[in-house]
Amino acid sequence: MNSCSGNSQTSNYNLDATAFAEKINELPTAPVVDVRTPEEFGNGHLRNAKNMDWNGNDFEADIKPLNKENPVFVYCLSGGRSHSAAEKMRLLGFKTVYELDGGIMKWRAANLPEENVNNGGMTAGEFEQLLNTDKKVLIDFYATWCGPCKKMAPYLEAMKTEMADSLVIVRIDADNNQALAKSLKIDALPTLLLYKNKQSVWRNTGFIEKDELIKNISKN
Repeated sequence: MNSCSGNSQTSNYNLDATAFAEKINELPTAPVVDVRTPEEFGNGHLRNAKNMDWNGNDFEADIKPLNKENPVFVYCLSGGRSHSAAEKMRLLGFKTVYELDGGIMKWRAANLPEENVNNGGMTAGEFEQLLNTDKKVLIDFYATWCGPCKKMAPYLEAMKTEMADSLVIVRIDADNNQALAKSLKIDALPTLLLYKNKQSVWRNTGFIEKDELIKNISKN
């Protein structure tokens, strides 16, 4: 997968944020399952959601008490893990599993309600200070669980040294900087933002090879 999001075209049960919210209101007794890590869950989640970590060791045990005949709502940060979890649940016999297309990042982008939100992290002012340089600045919004983000991390770290004379690279954890990510319209991971003279000149969402990234940095 090029970005940490699921396949939004697999079925009629994959809903955008607004439709997902409307369906939850239609089915108020249906369980809402957050398949992120407990740490992510603790930084904000949908109302009445239950945390059942897809990457943990007890996912199947966690979902076992759920009634397979009744609808279930599933989401993660940007859709990849919830898609895998939903597919697993369907294989296990769950009849109706609704997925949040794009995950809670799309939910936040739509300004829908959330509980226990972590409003900490980098402020807009602190972000502006990062851009206060004569060099180009590459911002990498990532998450620790994101496969494409992990794949890009080694070459981004190498580029910090290789291109130090002309480029500043800053990696920002989207989970720990929700307000900043929302203000910059980051709704999928990884997302790269390139700034020149404090102005945004290029953006990329999803995995990109090192050579292609350098090419875009050079021409912008």
